[in-house]
Amino acid sequence: MYCLRSRTMVLVLMFTVLFSILMGRTQAATSEQYEYINISDPFLNKTPIAVPRFKSFTKSETETKSGARALEILRAGLNFTGYLKVMDSTAFLSDPAVSGIQLGQIVFKDWTSIGAELLITGGIEEIQGQVKLRLRLFDTYNTKLLVGKIYTGTPSQIRKMIHMFCAEVSKALTGNSGVFDTRLTFVSTVDGKKEIFVSEFDGYNPKQITQHQSISLSPSWSSDGRWLAYVSYAGGKPDIFMARLGEKGRAVVGYNGINISPDWMPGQLKIAATLSFSGNQQIYLLTLKGEIIKKITNSWGINVSPRFSPDGRKIAFTSSRSGTPQIYVKDLASGEVKRVTFEGVYNTSPSWSPDGQKIAYVGIDKRKINIFTIPINPEPGIPTQLTKNAGSNEDPCWSKDGNLIVFKSDREGGRAKLFVMTAVGTDQRRLISLKGEQSQPDWSK
Repeated sequence: MYCLRSRTMVLVLMFTVLFSILMGRTQAATSEQYEYINISDPFLNKTPIAVPRFKSFTKSETETKSGARALEILRAGLNFTGYLKVMDSTAFLSDPAVSGIQLGQIVFKDWTSIGAELLITGGIEEIQGQVKLRLRLFDTYNTKLLVGKIYTGTPSQIRKMIHMFCAEVSKALTGNSGVFDTRLTFVSTVDGKKEIFVSEFDGYNPKQITQHQSISLSPSWSSDGRWLAYVSYAGGKPDIFMARLGEKGRAVVGYNGINISPDWMPGQLKIAATLSFSGNQQIYLLTLKGEIIKKITNSWGINVSPRFSPDGRKIAFTSSRSGTPQIYVKDLASGEVKRVTFEGVYNTSPSWSPDGQKIAYVGIDKRKINIFTIPINPEPGIPTQLTKNAGSNEDPCWSKDGNLIVFKSDREGGRAKLFVMTAVGTDQRRLISLKGEQSQPDWSK
């Protein structure tokens, strides 16, 4: 996560809770004057943000209902970040819907006195089927406007407009736009079969992508979010399908034996995958047409679950070459291979953090299946356990901003469901409410 620093004054803008490890509050300037510096552990001390009800300009019943819906979406989006805490509205001393939503109309002491570090005011106007949203983010202690945006669209676009603003808020506070423009793909059971689905970042609006009426597994996004690779048993054995979204999938990698674990090379339409046509399960680099470019692993035992580093220069994978499944990383230029995990009897399913500094993975020990992270640069460090005492937890995948990890857990009644947590393991909560079971999530970049 990041805080803001003035270029001209070299002063640190600090929101008391989120940036508690830095110096005290200082004079702030407008958002254009800031650059970003790195800080740590914002999830353990969330920043309180007040989000009062929206001002209705025409006060029509339809407009009021749309405003309430927009407010609900906004609060949920801010809470989803993991580092903001939306405050209970019963504590509010002011009502911008009445007093006004602009800078000169806000009594900031009413917000600082209840501990609000940040304030968002909103106004909504709905005329002839068009909605106009006026949204502002304020630093309450420095009485400054940090973000101000106006969005216009149809009522059906309210969710999209709100999430565009959430992305602006995230960028102002952390230096990146967060997860609000990303999508999830995952496996879900349908009538006893496993199919591939795609949803918005928070699990909203899930749509079935495949219709194989068979077993489909391991969906993987291409870097540009236009292609999906996945495994299907539609032909009677595991083959890899690749398809542009909106088009019917076609089998591309169908060598003898198994064809599994596809992962896209960053910035290119190439995949790494595990093939067994040679007798051993080895990892290969393949073209979009399924042609083999080169062999990546060449060791005895099983080599599966390849995952490219964010810069595409390394690849993490699971191998049993040491006698038990463990995580390894290979430098694709030098060919050097390093073992990453040493604790536990079984470690698998590596997933790189977006900055390439950590790997999340599944560790199995004493019949407990949990998710861990481990620093890997410059050398592998000490693993941190993120899940515990809550069923079996598998299939970790990082969000593109590195703040969140989505995963599968059977903690609720023994059925596999998707959950999300912060990068340090806090705020573990259910993500998607669908019939059947869900697993193997992949977050778009």
